[in-house]
Amino acid sequence: MRLLRPILSLVLVLVTTLLVSCSSPTQAKIPTVYTPEKIAQLESFLSPIASAREKMDTLKGFIEAQNWTDTRTFIHGPLGELRQDMTIMSRKLLPKDQQPAQNLAKELFSHFDRIDAAAKDRNSAFAQAQYLEAIKDFDAYLNLIPTNS
Repeated sequence: MRLLRPILSLVLVLVTTLLVSCSSPTQAKIPTVYTPEKIAQLESFLSPIASAREKMDTLKGFIEAQNWTDTRTFIHGPLGELRQDMTIMSRKLLPKDQQPAQNLAKELFSHFDRIDAAAKDRNSAFAQAQYLEAIKDFDAYLNLIPTNS
């Protein structure tokens, strides 16, 4: 009886090892198209981003009026949560769209940083040029997001 227990334990270990090593791992299927449910989920995250895009005309007005205090305040205030919203949205996209969305978001915020620096230096021409580039990147980002409409 004493000899039977260690042998039984060894047999169980060998059988378990054999079963685990012979099994194939299950791989999760990565979706390649947006389902209506996924689009509905994305649209709930899109609302604050689209709202921020609508507010960009206000930033343009501050830059054109050379109102540098309000320009800087607007970038850090009403547009302050945009980075977080865009990061969350980028992670919710399909894998093929995530990297382009993240790159566009980074470009957009580098333009915001340059607008902020231009406002600090009171450089109207540079601020306006960066604003136009920011709008292009913002619109390109929004075009990556699928919608039902």
